[in-house]
Amino acid sequence: MSYETITYELEKGVVLLTLNRPKSLNALNGTMVHELMDAQARFAKDDDARVMVVTGAGRAFSAGFDLKESDAAETRKGVLENKALLQLDFEMIMGFWHSPKPTIAAVHGYCLAGACEIALACDITIAGEDSFFGEPELRFGAGIVAMLMPWMTGPKQAKELLFTGNDRVPAKRALDIGIINKVVPAGEHVNEAKKMAREIAVMDKEAVVMTKEAIHRAYDAMGMRQALQHAVDIDVQITSLDTPDRLKFREVSKKDGLKAALAWRESRFAK
Repeated sequence: MSYETITYELEKGVVLLTLNRPKSLNALNGTMVHELMDAQARFAKDDDARVMVVTGAGRAFSAGFDLKESDAAETRKGVLENKALLQLDFEMIMGFWHSPKPTIAAVHGYCLAGACEIALACDITIAGEDSFFGEPELRFGAGIVAMLMPWMTGPKQAKELLFTGNDRVPAKRALDIGIINKVVPAGEHVNEAKKMAREIAVMDKEAVVMTKEAIHRAYDAMGMRQALQHAVDIDVQITSLDTPDRLKFREVSKKDGLKAALAWRESRFAK
């Protein structure tokens, strides 16, 4: 099966899933969301596929959800339609977490917003030393789709990163606060991820699947599923607000383009 925005390759039990919109830094548009969900289902059903490695083509893992598409959708859709879109985005992200088989994110360049949440949702994350992580949603007056950060690191670190919208968290700090597993030299992220994936792929399949289930049952017992769904509901409320910052960003984007709107956003924080 061929895809428009991703590639799916299986070799010796390891699936290499590549976000493939390099001209837009692999921004997650509606087509990609649906194709990623299809790829997740395909991976789960394929007995020959043991481990999935997720990476990005070109200069970055991904800059997050496509702001051009998101901005257009917000201006024409009501609360219920926004809720359906956000729920779909949430289910795509969490598909990597809920996959019965192991998933590994191989990150380079920017890994931001929804893409950062994908990396958090994967079981293991390996990052090149050229990587930058962050969730800048609050800088746009938007909310967090999958509130995974507090579950991956402590509340102090999560609040700092989310409240400030820092989108330049280097790989070394990401490792220090526990949101990734390993930092490797730039350009070695996929090789290292595939190496680890091959080591996992030769393990007893059923034992690996059951071990992942056992780990995730502990998070379920702590109320993770309910907390994340509640966060989505709050995100719907945030998305439905026409805050001054959101209106201004949309105004600049419509008049002068997305690049100008991003420059306006950054100028506020430079002050």
